[in-house]
Amino acid sequence: MRIADLLKKESIDLQAAVANKTEAIDHLVELMAGSGNLNDMEEYRRCVLARENEGSTGIGEGIAIPHAKTAAVDSPGLASMIVRNGVEYESLDEEPAYLFFLIAAPAGGANVHLEVLSRLSRMLMDDGFRDTLMNAKTAEEYLQIINAAEAVQLEEEKKEEAAQTVQEGSMQNEEKPFIIGVTACPTGIAHTYMAAEALENKGKAMGVDIKIETNGSGGVKNHLTAHDISQAAGIIIAADKDVPTQRFAGKPVLFTKVAAGIKEPEKLIQTILEGKAPIFQGHASSAAAINLDDEGSTESIGRQIYKHLMNGVSHMLPFVIGGGILIALAFLFDMQHAGAANFGSGTPMAAFLKMVGGLAFSMMMPILAGYIAMSIGERPALMPGIVGGFLATTGGSGFFGALFAGFIAGYLIVLLKKVFARLPQALEGTKPILIYPVLGLILIGLIMTYIINPPTALFNVWLADTLASMTTSSRIILGFILGGMMSIDFGGPINKAAYVFGTASLMSASGTAVSSGIMASVMIGGMVPPIAIAISMLIFKHKFTKRERQSTVTNFIMGLSFITEGAIPFAASDPIHVIPSCAVGAAISGALSMFFNCTVPAPHGGIFVFGVVSNWPMYLVSLIVGAIVSAVIMGVIRKNQIQE
Repeated sequence: MRIADLLKKESIDLQAAVANKTEAIDHLVELMAGSGNLNDMEEYRRCVLARENEGSTGIGEGIAIPHAKTAAVDSPGLASMIVRNGVEYESLDEEPAYLFFLIAAPAGGANVHLEVLSRLSRMLMDDGFRDTLMNAKTAEEYLQIINAAEAVQLEEEKKEEAAQTVQEGSMQNEEKPFIIGVTACPTGIAHTYMAAEALENKGKAMGVDIKIETNGSGGVKNHLTAHDISQAAGIIIAADKDVPTQRFAGKPVLFTKVAAGIKEPEKLIQTILEGKAPIFQGHASSAAAINLDDEGSTESIGRQIYKHLMNGVSHMLPFVIGGGILIALAFLFDMQHAGAANFGSGTPMAAFLKMVGGLAFSMMMPILAGYIAMSIGERPALMPGIVGGFLATTGGSGFFGALFAGFIAGYLIVLLKKVFARLPQALEGTKPILIYPVLGLILIGLIMTYIINPPTALFNVWLADTLASMTTSSRIILGFILGGMMSIDFGGPINKAAYVFGTASLMSASGTAVSSGIMASVMIGGMVPPIAIAISMLIFKHKFTKRERQSTVTNFIMGLSFITEGAIPFAASDPIHVIPSCAVGAAISGALSMFFNCTVPAPHGGIFVFGVVSNWPMYLVSLIVGAIVSAVIMGVIRKNQIQE
């Protein structure tokens, strides 16, 4: 497959006129739709904007490669445009973007197109190629330039493969330093290959032999062999997702973001050459300690803690959501026994749902603790973390005890690895199957039973009594804060903090599921933003483009389903007006929910679990009031949009 198979002249605009980043993406999506590759243009646009929200695809040097891999794409494709005057695109080098390539990748199926896209990414790193493209007069000439450059690139790839075959198993050039690396980004479409090309080109310019393994959507390419690793002076890991690193234990390894591989390859290579990269010990904690950001500074302790916590939360949520909703359904199917002692299990269906849901829900804290521990101490820490979470459940320390258990178990394993680092080689195999499990289990058992559980259990009792004795005004303030937090960053750290606090309130210190007013405020706060945007688009049509208004029904559905992320495209394109509007309405809904004493036993589900919400009519009123307030504020403060 060639680039011309993905890029059609109908999807090329050499004289694009756009005023900002949002308009640039809109125009590119229109060009892509013209090639017939999409089955849902608006959903594809939303996915492209969501990718931009994770980090700009403006890679610098006047290039931007927005992309999305989604089921809204029927077949892989490219669209391209040139903005002669440039447009501000939040690029890595903070310069305007002129040359754009939009990538559409289908969610499943064969990945043969990814090899083509990686080739294009590498070609764009060549200054001469970019200049020639910028001077093209017609779409046909534009395609001819790409075809000619791709033919050269294919020939070079053949030569590199032949040279690699010859060098396999032989020593590297001893006159030049040899550096290896791995590049990877979450989508694995463009940045992975851009970073690899930037590092390879800069290595050649600096007189360094360099080999980069790319970990993209199409799988691992240019795989690093054991011989490569043994001969390397150091390794650069420019990745925004997990890649296999145990193989680099004992070597100097520099961890950084994939954007740094594109933006400052010389700095990374020089760090290796100067011997400033720390020796990698082969476990997650040592990697975290030397992880670098774009400026090269050490990752903060707070950032490390957040990453470990989110690893636990992400693995915990399926148990919480699945179990919680099944418990809610158990009550819904047993309404004839409402108020009775056996409410929720009075019928066979209800009893089954409550049993299965309760079992899944009871795994919440052990899973949270286990995967926090695993993030810190890798696989040996998983078992002590899970057991510590169980001990927190049975010992009365609950959610907070499970948090302690996860971090303590993880760092216990890190400590044990250091203590037994000098064990004779003959006993090396006993570490993962005997030493770490047994000592880890004993230590976490002692610490949880005699140090963590007693004071944390007392704290839980105090917290429960405090929440129960809160005055109406105090509860309203708490609901106002939690609701607002859910609509600040739409799935980011602030949103997650509020949600974790809400899910924790669904389980008592004894480990039984309860109906929570805190969770009610959290859920309603997360439902408001998409609904408010949809209402605002109906009332203030001139404040939104025609394309934006096409997502009105989708936003209603996402909001009612408690999918806050439906607001992300709007917040990304107009954060100054959208985020404050949504936060105010969500906070009001959260406060009203507390005022009307609404509680919910499920951590998710939105309107589909309203049947088991206590005082659900006023819960619905709270939702409507907050959504309307947000919609009106948004309609008043947003500027009129140019209509097509």
